[in-house]
Amino acid sequence: MKFGVLALDYDGTIARDGVLDPEVRKAIAEVRAHGIAVLLVTGRILSELQQVAGDLHFVDGVVAENGAVLWFPNGHSRLISNSSSLPLLQELSRRGLQFKAGQCVVELDASAAPQVLSVIRDLELPFVLLFNRGRLMVLPQAVSKGMGLREALATLRLSVHNALAIGDAENDHDLLATCELGVAVSWGSQVLQKVADEVLRGDGPTAVAGYIRRVALELRLPPERIGQHRLSLGVAEDGHELTLALRGRNMLIAGDPRSGKSWVTGLACEQLILQGYSVFVIDPEGDYRTLEALPGIVVFGGDDPPPELPVLARVLRHPDMSVVMDLSHAPYQEKVSYLKSLLPMLAAIRRATGLPHRIVIDEAHYFLHEPNVGELLDLALGAYTLVTYRMSDLHPNLRRAIEGVIIKRTTEPREIQALTDILAARGTGAESMNILSSLGMEEAVLLPGIEESRNKLVKFKLFPRLTSHVRHKAKYLDVQLLVEQGFSFTDKGTVLDGPARTLKEFVGQLVTAPPDVVAEHAHRGDFSNWIGGVFHDHALASDVRKVEQRFRIGHIHDLSDSIAKLIRERYEFSAEQLPVATMDSAASASDTESSRMARAGNGG
Repeated sequence: MKFGVLALDYDGTIARDGVLDPEVRKAIAEVRAHGIAVLLVTGRILSELQQVAGDLHFVDGVVAENGAVLWFPNGHSRLISNSSSLPLLQELSRRGLQFKAGQCVVELDASAAPQVLSVIRDLELPFVLLFNRGRLMVLPQAVSKGMGLREALATLRLSVHNALAIGDAENDHDLLATCELGVAVSWGSQVLQKVADEVLRGDGPTAVAGYIRRVALELRLPPERIGQHRLSLGVAEDGHELTLALRGRNMLIAGDPRSGKSWVTGLACEQLILQGYSVFVIDPEGDYRTLEALPGIVVFGGDDPPPELPVLARVLRHPDMSVVMDLSHAPYQEKVSYLKSLLPMLAAIRRATGLPHRIVIDEAHYFLHEPNVGELLDLALGAYTLVTYRMSDLHPNLRRAIEGVIIKRTTEPREIQALTDILAARGTGAESMNILSSLGMEEAVLLPGIEESRNKLVKFKLFPRLTSHVRHKAKYLDVQLLVEQGFSFTDKGTVLDGPARTLKEFVGQLVTAPPDVVAEHAHRGDFSNWIGGVFHDHALASDVRKVEQRFRIGHIHDLSDSIAKLIRERYEFSAEQLPVATMDSAASASDTESSRMARAGNGG
């Protein structure tokens, strides 16, 4: 992840006895000049912080009172929790306890904890106690430094997933856990150091200055230290859960057509989105529209033309937004032309702002096979997930930049050889590659090359998804269309038969039509356009469009059977429902893995 936010605890971390370390102040100015936003996140009452730190305009914002109060250099300040409880203050005074009260927090000596707890229990107040070395803070439930930082970053349109936090004490646990990288100083709490992503060695605040200067020189947060946020993909054969750290990695998801690649990709996208990451999905065939059911997702394209790039740029200024760009209705050359502008724009925005956190490119071989991949992608940021059934067509420079590889069922010799070459480049043997041809639709393999693989092929069973492809039923097979809505097979302008007015009739005519007639319709995209435009079944239209495109580039030779099989699987044809001409081929396909996948609703 790009380093875009620095969240600093104050007392004990960058200040001693309330005095800000001069070198830290200079370092803050330097990293802000690099475009990194700096926020102080402190348990102090805001007015007290202003007294000890002076003018606060040297940072981009302050989270005070352990998360309850926000302050920004434009003078805006707001309370994001309930104010101090008057009955609590009155009872503390009555019992003779010395305290300081801010807008929300009440601060006392830590030794007063038993008495304060007694007051809270007696008055039945919704408050909690939080220790900060020798001090005790009394706060409303759910108030924390992490909560306050999230509110501050939302105001600034910044993401915690681009943030690095540094703290020293008990009240910094939530701060470090909230940010993508949490750093504990070695002169602070031992317990905090044990749970931190990294420990900053030194003997005081001056060491923080050197550390943040070093990190600011890097393009992104240290990926080898980021590990608290993870994707849960499935269960390995040895019974352990397979999870991948959400580090800045370029990932590849590959396998045969209709082997379940989009299922794996969608599973990963769901988890990224639900953990608050911004995801941009380039969807050439309309496979990911169902992600719109998740919060913060906007889908562009589909029936509408793709938006102008400035529109997308404005959307990507919101870190809680994710985009699915559905290009399924665009002709191939228009897709290529659009992506030649879109991909560099995404790379530039990500390099400047850190957003989107991940860019998913399905059917990657269509767009990334030429030497200009370096102009289209910013591979140094480790932000890409590539999905393809033709990994061998990806440009070699791109294949070398891939770090993690997940494989679905793979039977093509050329693709298996490409995988073997990838493994050989990593110094790993390919003696177990035969496992790939026997994978079930619910199975996948993680290749060696990243630490989670433990330097071996890891076969695992995929977890279910929250969203999936919509599954249609056989009742739609006999839906009667108007005559003008039917599909007519034509040979050089001559209609061969009456229009097919149901899907059942269409399949019957498809498998008996002359191959050159079927080929001509496929070259024009007539089959996918008809299914999408008349039946509005965009998932099936997407699958058919893929077959048409693969036929055009010579990857499919049994065109009629391939399209008929998709329709049978989608609408659950039984032998009794099929026209006589298609019964034999349906029977032969009834037990295929893709049929079982379709019946399970897992899609491609």
